[in-house]
Amino acid sequence: MKKTHLIGLIFIVVAIGAIISLVYNADTYASFAEARLHPGREFHIIGELNRSKTVHERVEDNTLILSFHMVDKDGEEAEVLYFGAKPQDFEQSDEVVLIGKFESDRFLASSLLLKCPSKYTPGEIGQTEYLYD
Repeated sequence: MKKTHLIGLIFIVVAIGAIISLVYNADTYASFAEARLHPGREFHIIGELNRSKTVHERVEDNTLILSFHMVDKDGEEAEVLYFGAKPQDFEQSDEVVLIGKFESDRFLASSLLLKCPSKYTPGEIGQTEYLYD
């Protein structure tokens, strides 16, 4: 077998392996229902804060714990525990992205990301007119 054929074959095998690993490790958003089926496995879940239920922030054993209820994109609600400080403007956020896993009947979030509302509404931004000579 020629060296060029061998190098080409190795390149193809490495490329296929890279594609498979990228597809396998791709992060997609799941629902609470899917996360409940696989307790202990980490998931990304996107949803909205349930504003009708209170948000609690407390300290237990020198650990700051934030607890709240969130509704995922499928409409399922779950209690969430986040071990950290409540982010600024948490109650005004449009969407919440959680990274974590289910344990017992609660979702334990290791990371919490917020999508905040836009500071501008379409009616507030005026048109700019440019005059050309």
